[in-house]
Amino acid sequence: MSYDLVVLGSGPGGYVAAIRAAQLGMKVAIVEKAELGGVCLNWGCIPTKALLKSAQVFDYLQHAKEYGIEAPATKANLTDIVKRSRDTAAGMSKGVQFLLKKNKIHVIEGFGKLTSANKINVSSESNGSSDVEANNILIATGARSRELPNLKIDGKSIIGYRQALVLPKQPKSMLIAGSGAIGSEFAYFFQTIGTEVTLVEFLPNIVPLEDIDVSKQLAKSFGKTGMKVMVNSSVEKVEVKEGKCHVDVKTDKGIEKFEVDVVLSAVGIEANIEGIGLEEVGITTDKGKILTNDFYETNIPGVYAIGDCIGGQDLAHVASAEGIISVEKMAGHTPDPLDYNNIPGCTYCQPEVASVGYTEKAALDAGYMLKVGKFPFTASGKASAAGHKDGFVKLIFDGQYGELLGAHMIGYNVTELIAEIVALRKLETTGPELIKTIHPHPTMSEAVMEAAAAAYGEVIHL
Repeated sequence: MSYDLVVLGSGPGGYVAAIRAAQLGMKVAIVEKAELGGVCLNWGCIPTKALLKSAQVFDYLQHAKEYGIEAPATKANLTDIVKRSRDTAAGMSKGVQFLLKKNKIHVIEGFGKLTSANKINVSSESNGSSDVEANNILIATGARSRELPNLKIDGKSIIGYRQALVLPKQPKSMLIAGSGAIGSEFAYFFQTIGTEVTLVEFLPNIVPLEDIDVSKQLAKSFGKTGMKVMVNSSVEKVEVKEGKCHVDVKTDKGIEKFEVDVVLSAVGIEANIEGIGLEEVGITTDKGKILTNDFYETNIPGVYAIGDCIGGQDLAHVASAEGIISVEKMAGHTPDPLDYNNIPGCTYCQPEVASVGYTEKAALDAGYMLKVGKFPFTASGKASAAGHKDGFVKLIFDGQYGELLGAHMIGYNVTELIAEIVALRKLETTGPELIKTIHPHPTMSEAVMEAAAAAYGEVIHL
């Protein structure tokens, strides 16, 4: 069978691209070897947020007295928490199935491999092998947990994020290697429900891609929960003996030894590009990623690639945006290239972390003269009423022209605030204009306006 577009992979890049292509009048098929929705929906973004919500509810119950509520003793039931998470993911996967059917997109189950610039061979145990032809092919195969030579995942004692989502029993202790979004979110979850967590980061600060002020605040907030946070440290060796993990962690002071129930490897991801025909077709790769132009076409005309299997930020919303741009280009439209300096990043632990644009250090390194404003949530009426005073909003402006260069937030629900900054930067709104933009009271969002005012010496509530 022949199509205008065949998409290899149904994650947030693949299925979004397929739907947009269908809207543009293309005849579209998706090849998927596992669950519709890909890793994000089934084993990443959605189920982790369900786990984190359960942890947040449990934390509220543990501190109910602070809100004037007498509550009986509560206990976290990991089995039921995991079930809710899996049910949430399953419901969303059915939603993607409905959307694909609604848009008349043909779903082909099996493993897809390019055999030419316009042909994919699909193989499965149930349906055997068959060829699918297309005018355009879009590779959206995503990524998986990266394994270090000294941290081999066995699925039981040394686990990746997939196993962490469905642990059959709550571990009493856990060491997490890597403090990016995945590591920090799982650290918060397990620490909150009662697991003794040690978080190990190789670089000088946790969540190392964030502004240093955010990193320091999160480490402080994690420390208040009893979590052990180690930076400038690396997991050197793990030996499993009698069901326990004996871990050597290298620090500035030498080797520190730990005995824990489980080690979670959260040291990044690697692209799923093996065995899909790249070498046979002649598609260029570099450092484990597919190379593309600004509109995601590879060196082979008609073959495109998006998401975690190409360079750039490994984020679901980035893959979706790339997918839309690529199919609009295929359809003869003239989309703008994606501005990778205006991509929001979010980490959904508590307190939440959200950021976009330049960090203060990056802006200084780029030669900008800066105006920097910070507004702490200790001064926010809504944060005080909610019982979540940890954190702040930090805004960075070009001191000469007032351009909003970056925003860095840590606090309750800040992942819901960052989109305002993305829109303001897209519209080239200046600092003085933001100060005059009325924000409702009392809200967490007022901190955005107040941080802008702080940068210009006009802050009222500090």
